[in-house]
Amino acid sequence: MTTATSRRERLHTVIFQTDTPAGRRFDQTLLVVILLSLLVTIIDSIQSIHRDYATFLAWIEWGFTLVFAVEYLLRLYCSPRPLKYAFSFYGLVDLLAIVPGVLAIYYSDAQYLLIVRIIRMLRIFRVLKLGTYLRQAHYLLAALQGSKQKIIVFLVSVSTLVTVFGTLMYVIEGPQNGFTSIPKGIYWAIVTLTTVGFGDIVPKTPLGQMVSSVVMIIGYSIIAVPTGIFTAELANAMRGEQLKHDCPVCAKKHHEHGAAFCSRCGNALFAKQNDSA
Repeated sequence: MTTATSRRERLHTVIFQTDTPAGRRFDQTLLVVILLSLLVTIIDSIQSIHRDYATFLAWIEWGFTLVFAVEYLLRLYCSPRPLKYAFSFYGLVDLLAIVPGVLAIYYSDAQYLLIVRIIRMLRIFRVLKLGTYLRQAHYLLAALQGSKQKIIVFLVSVSTLVTVFGTLMYVIEGPQNGFTSIPKGIYWAIVTLTTVGFGDIVPKTPLGQMVSSVVMIIGYSIIAVPTGIFTAELANAMRGEQLKHDCPVCAKKHHEHGAAFCSRCGNALFAKQNDSA
């Protein structure tokens, strides 16, 4: 094995393999750098600070850009398939995280593109691909998949409601009271149904106020529905993961969803059920 090949393999272990001590340290360091770069971006957006410290913050940003550029090149260098990495989702995110900073060095107008630096936030999802975080993300993904159809039905129902109420308010209030079109009425219905209540458009007629009261009451009634759906699916996903464990007595795998006892030996699958028995 040549020295170059050995070096590439060591770099690959550190940069891409998060289940090793060196890989975890690299990801934790990278996470800190990403969060610091985002903090600089947020501070730089404050006009008074940008006016007084624009040059200093620009130097810091170029330093972050250099760090991310070196990291990107190292990933290309040690990746077994560099092109596959370059055109992967995270490869494109890595590239977009450094391009605005490089362009800003040569073109002053590209300074406005630095807002794209916020895309570095997406890199956190890769850094968090550690064992513990990945397991919890699996629960969330399973819950989202399980509740997808219910949430779609819920959103279609809500969309129908806001369209009906928005059209109704357009007919009742009319342009003279700010409801200049049906889309404007739908916007009012969405704001009212979600209990946000901006107050930029309000009904003036008694009938319109009555309809507005009904919409607000419906909003309070349904606002917790998607949360309940997702919570129930999340609990099912976590319980289903528990049921994948072997039976402690006969080691039978993959019990049916909702099973409390092993179908082979009859042993309770959970300790609390053993205690209660």
